[in-house]
Amino acid sequence: MTVSKTPPTPDRRRVLVVDDDADITTLLERYLTGHGFDVTCAADGAQLRSVIAERAIDLVLLDLSLPDEDGLSLLRYLQTAWRGQVIVVSGRSDAVERVVGLELGADDYVTKPFDFRELLARIRSVLRRAPSGPSIVDPESAPCLRFDGFALDTSSRRLTDRNGAEVPLTTSEFELLKTLLDRPKQVLTRDQLMNSLYSREAGPFDRAIDVSIGRLRRKLEFDPSTPQLIKSVRGAGYMLAVDVSRL
Repeated sequence: MTVSKTPPTPDRRRVLVVDDDADITTLLERYLTGHGFDVTCAADGAQLRSVIAERAIDLVLLDLSLPDEDGLSLLRYLQTAWRGQVIVVSGRSDAVERVVGLELGADDYVTKPFDFRELLARIRSVLRRAPSGPSIVDPESAPCLRFDGFALDTSSRRLTDRNGAEVPLTTSEFELLKTLLDRPKQVLTRDQLMNSLYSREAGPFDRAIDVSIGRLRRKLEFDPSTPQLIKSVRGAGYMLAVDVSRL
């Protein structure tokens, strides 16, 4: 299958569907185009890399089972070589696969078979959280948040550490950190955090928040095994345990 693309339309968000199943890509292209997206389709990792290098893409729908390269390795590539959003859409429903996908930076994980309406809602939710293009930002509405030597510029979504070095954040990591910084020293439940990040409550076996918290701790804590910034509150949720100043 060759790369296909619908005609570009100004102001439409651009989605890249990566799947070697021609029936799925055809259905997704038709459905998403009908809901206002520009859709490009690729059948394997080589085509994905080519599209990312040549075109502006806002979000990738990534299947993990591709003929030329494992989807998890492509997810690692996207996190290092590209700054858009990724939703894994995979027949791999094992909890370990979901956790690994989220650990590697996916913004969401949808298992096949999926409901098209739910997938559309997930896409819109992820894109709402994504940074938009350059714009004039009111400093009052997008302050710099400082905590324990770190500084988060919410306009550029840039986090710097105690030495001024940039700490890379995925979209979900930024949103989670911003939610914690907005309510320092308050316990936030998993449902509150899931609603903030994914616009849904946490299921009984949903570890998306725990995975994201773990990733943030590895980037912020001196010793992630004994966290001092983001603390677990047994039976309740998580809490940012330090003061936050707004500049």
